[in-house]
Amino acid sequence: MTIKYDSNGLVPAIIQDASTKNVLMLGYMNEEAYQKTLETKQVTFFSRSKQRLWTKGEESGNFLNLVDIKNDCDNDSLLVQVNPVGPTCHKGTDTCWKEENSSNYGFFSTLENVIAERVANKDTNRSYVASLFSKGINKIAQKVGEEAVETVIEAMDNNDELFLYESADLMFHYLMLLQAKGFTLKDIENELKGRHK
Repeated sequence: MTIKYDSNGLVPAIIQDASTKNVLMLGYMNEEAYQKTLETKQVTFFSRSKQRLWTKGEESGNFLNLVDIKNDCDNDSLLVQVNPVGPTCHKGTDTCWKEENSSNYGFFSTLENVIAERVANKDTNRSYVASLFSKGINKIAQKVGEEAVETVIEAMDNNDELFLYESADLMFHYLMLLQAKGFTLKDIENELKGRHK
């Protein structure tokens, strides 16, 4: 891989969790740090303050286990994908931006949070979610079954708009059923990952 180091012999290395895709930190590598990272499979940086190589986790035990390194289009920055062991930031947080390093499923994560908030609020007069939860898990499961049947019926028809509409209903009610059972999309992801191996 061709790397364009700056005038100080350094290249920025963006550290990303290979699983969650969250950015964990930014560090700098020189040629020696880059080579050591490849050899040991643990991310090593060049510390500008200490003026020496340092392997992330050498004191804390919170290593960044290398998964992959990619160069950007100009060959002057690296994307380093890792499996982190423990928090990444030296201040004890998951990321150097004080964010939790958890899986994010885009709008589905937002929807999971909305469902949880409405269930906690228990305003059955104003919330469909709270109303359905108040009827118990059997009603939630029944609703998922109804939406699944409607989705299958629309799948066999030629109206893509109705198929997507029913698919969205199915997914929404399935997210409610997951929460009613005490699970999240992360649990489903873990199950599928286990099967993939």
